[in-house]
Amino acid sequence: MLKINPLVLFCCISLLLLTLDVRASEKVIDSPAADIQEPTLDPSDYQSEFVAVPFIFSTETLSTTVGGAGVLKHAGQVQASLLGIGLYSKNDSWVTFLGANNYQLPTLDSWLFSAEYYRGSYKQGIYYIADGAAPVANGPSYQQAERVVTQGEESYTKLRMKYVLPWGRGAAGAIASLMPNQGEVEWNPLNSGVTSIELMPFTETQELQGYEHLPSESRGLQLKLDWDNRDNGKNSTRGGRTSLTFSRDFGSDDRQSWTTWEFEQSAFLGLGESEWFNNHIIALDFYIADTPTWDSKSDDGYHRPPSFSGITLGGFNYLRGYNGNRFFGRSAVLYRGEYRMLPKWQPLQTLPVFNLYDIPWWQWALFAEAGQVADEFAMDELHKDLKWTLGAGIRFEVESVVVRTELAVGEEGNQFWVMVNQPF
Repeated sequence: MLKINPLVLFCCISLLLLTLDVRASEKVIDSPAADIQEPTLDPSDYQSEFVAVPFIFSTETLSTTVGGAGVLKHAGQVQASLLGIGLYSKNDSWVTFLGANNYQLPTLDSWLFSAEYYRGSYKQGIYYIADGAAPVANGPSYQQAERVVTQGEESYTKLRMKYVLPWGRGAAGAIASLMPNQGEVEWNPLNSGVTSIELMPFTETQELQGYEHLPSESRGLQLKLDWDNRDNGKNSTRGGRTSLTFSRDFGSDDRQSWTTWEFEQSAFLGLGESEWFNNHIIALDFYIADTPTWDSKSDDGYHRPPSFSGITLGGFNYLRGYNGNRFFGRSAVLYRGEYRMLPKWQPLQTLPVFNLYDIPWWQWALFAEAGQVADEFAMDELHKDLKWTLGAGIRFEVESVVVRTELAVGEEGNQFWVMVNQPF
């Protein structure tokens, strides 16, 4: 997503984001065989619904921008949706995005299929280059990365094939696993949470004017193992989430092969109600990643990914006080903590525009992050001169979509973000 300047037509963007709900209705019936809640999925209960929203905003890289989005809910299947976004800016930049989410094929009740296509042209894109060279040779580290503003052409294509294991809440099938948790949270994946395996073929490109010598393409396969044991993905108060992701580009005559892995663990603790708040929540997250092929070398160079596909910190999720992909290298570590509060006072339903939509809660959040990127996978190197972020944010559930606005402070300045979904 884009870094948004403060106070730029947040209501318009909110109207766009609220349309992204792809979950099935929360209407449930008992399922004794699975001993969990299973949704009633009668197609006659769900009519396709199309929403189109125009918007306007301003960013550091795009200047004044206009565009629109269209979403088709229940697009042929109860749980599926289609999304299209297009925008054009004053400086002749443009972006397109197409997505198809959570489709099933006949008889494959444990699978969900999604696809994404993105392409963007930025006339004044902000990028970070390691001493004028890509990280494919022995030498420059992320600490020497130079901030450059240049024309960039970017794209990616992703096909997600998600298999939901028949354990815990996945016992009733993949569609049922999209529902909020209706039972207790246990620390046994056979009884609790949703365990899944996701395969994702991907193609990603980035071409920068004046830096044509940099690697410009990645093609490969990503494998993700995930156990989502949160009580509620939108507003977690108990449980946690564990994920392990492997990415592999097998290379070609004009492209290096490489491998990365990423591990992430989150945990949530609800502290209960107080006089002014419905709940106080401590949210913790740990992230670590490495490129095991980093020091492997063949005649045509090192087996390292381009910076846009490799291990990075910075952006709207990881180290939010810095620009996207600000730091990159072989490995990374990141610690995150948030103190989330749900006020009992809820004035939003009485405000113009907001009163047209269902906003069951809003949330205040304070957060701190500390992380580092290094060119070797060693704990002492990863914990040298940790980069930090402090910040605060306000989050809303708008028509079943979490919209978050955040101001984050880092050593290089401030970042203001507008984004969907919780950071973890």
